[in-house]
Amino acid sequence: MKHHATPCGAMETRALTVFLAVLLAITGLSCQVEAGGNTADESVTTSDDLTSVPEWSREAIWYQIFMERFRNGDPSNDPVFESTEGAYPNRPFEGWSPTPWTHDWYEQEDWAAASGEEFYRTVQARRYGGDLQGVLDGLDYLEELGVTALYINPINDAPSLHKYDARHYRHIDRHFGPDPEGDAAIMAEENPVDPDTWQWTSADLLFLELVDALHERGIRIILDYSWNHTGITFWAWKDILENQAASPYADWYEIVQFDDPDTEENEFEYQGWLGVSTLPNLKKVGVDENGFDEGNLHPEVKQHVYHVTRRWMDPNGDGDPSDGVDGFRLDVAEHVPKGFWREYRAFVRDINPDAYLVGEVWWEDWPDHMADPVPWVQGDVFDAVMNYRWYMPTRSFFAEAPPHLTATRYIAHLDSVESGIDRAHLEAMMNLGASHDAPRLGTSLYNNQTKYKYQAHPRGNPEYKIDRPDERTDAVRRLLLTQQFTYYGAPHIWNGDEVGMWGADDPDCRKPLVWADLAYEDERSMPHETPRRTDQVAPDMELYAFYQDLARIRKAHMDLFVRGDLDYVLADDDRRLLAYVRTWEGEAALVAFNASEETHTADIAIEGSFEDALAPETTVQSENGQLTLELPPRTAMILIRG
Repeated sequence: MKHHATPCGAMETRALTVFLAVLLAITGLSCQVEAGGNTADESVTTSDDLTSVPEWSREAIWYQIFMERFRNGDPSNDPVFESTEGAYPNRPFEGWSPTPWTHDWYEQEDWAAASGEEFYRTVQARRYGGDLQGVLDGLDYLEELGVTALYINPINDAPSLHKYDARHYRHIDRHFGPDPEGDAAIMAEENPVDPDTWQWTSADLLFLELVDALHERGIRIILDYSWNHTGITFWAWKDILENQAASPYADWYEIVQFDDPDTEENEFEYQGWLGVSTLPNLKKVGVDENGFDEGNLHPEVKQHVYHVTRRWMDPNGDGDPSDGVDGFRLDVAEHVPKGFWREYRAFVRDINPDAYLVGEVWWEDWPDHMADPVPWVQGDVFDAVMNYRWYMPTRSFFAEAPPHLTATRYIAHLDSVESGIDRAHLEAMMNLGASHDAPRLGTSLYNNQTKYKYQAHPRGNPEYKIDRPDERTDAVRRLLLTQQFTYYGAPHIWNGDEVGMWGADDPDCRKPLVWADLAYEDERSMPHETPRRTDQVAPDMELYAFYQDLARIRKAHMDLFVRGDLDYVLADDDRRLLAYVRTWEGEAALVAFNASEETHTADIAIEGSFEDALAPETTVQSENGQLTLELPPRTAMILIRG
């Protein structure tokens, strides 16, 4: 989720030997909390299994899906307003109904306009009906794009559109499957703390079908969870609201004080994530005596988290995780003590030694300083973090955005943000230019006058451009994408960026995906009185094809672009030229960029004959150990040595 918070606790690195010393106790706990008792044949995870980075994650081409906005494959399961109760803005809207998929984004629906509320409140009440069937229907699209791994935003049962406000961790959202009412009835029959009573809902089963279908295509999948907080409709929280201090779950949350039944006032007070009342924080323990970093989650909360984790990693409980998810993206990770994350890693790796854990570790001092990922990628916590730190300087150089890095300063900045990270973890980093919490890639590059993710919204910045990005931006985008797919780290695509969707920061980055088989209304509305041009909404299939080309090139030369060495051979600040060479066991690629508005010729000291991977009919030959390139304005070349 989006946050502008300073990470709690000191960023100190704990010795790996300490982590491994508690392994036996942790794996013992993993046996105790397993649903169904399938522990007899399990072996203890080795230290290599714990600290190693999954090979597949280093080779991944990630695609992030926001389920509610990907595709509506089954309109019969569309949300009803009652199922949104407990989510912001948490008020009734007379005449509410799901919003048509092709609706003009900034135009308020009749029910929204009649409410008298502003766009940015009513848009949070929108539902479009994206679901699991929509993802199943889109698998050919994803495979043809070149995707090899899916990161899916939370799909646990929850009232909001984003699902970070869990109602039930253990089940897929009722409106993502074919039988919402039947699924709700199943959930009501269960004892939430006893996994032996848990059943499989229709949405759960359809999700497992999706996992199987993805694995058959060679595509991995990770789920997004927040173990820091739940929503106010979470079953344990509702029990606390009803029973206060007498609730069996009274110690699960960060309660400041319970209500005194002998007074008329309601004294109930609790801590929500960053003060958000609809996201009550789960309780952390051991913080006072050990410091936040070495604290943990409350034992009963942790046990429930472990039950849910095992459920999705090994659904049939046979000890073979091949039918389960391949890992997790972990929300607001720095708000949960590392003491928990170390134990969680051991638990996860005991189920599947090849599982991938990526943490959301973002801001230290927004909007200028991002958090240092080094303490999180030492082998005992995460395999990677969401690598916004790659994007910030890369945007600055290619888009000429603040702080306006030159080629040499850009190289120095990348070297700095990668310092202290070993190659395996660097290669597994999730390099992303956009997400559900940031402006879309094209819009971010289009608004190059602003800092990254600062005033990136027409609500706080009327000058922020929200229309279709121009041709210059498209050229800059292709430069940045070429670097992303040929550099250290696993490239990530936020759903819709591959077809040129545009949108400001959250919520405008969460528009429904633009599909070629649907006819969309023009975008002509604005959330304020500022005039705008009218934009036709349709997928940019030329850009989609460019993504396909980059994925094809990366896959064809996987060792080279994943494991190969990288050496800069050109950094011309005046002419805005940059080039590096990737090498691996006799294979070589020269990647060259002209980020300026003029054509330039560059001489690079390198031997051999090269084919332009983006234009395979084009070859260039070095002479006397020197390769001469003519680089048109804002273009890149990927030259593979023959």
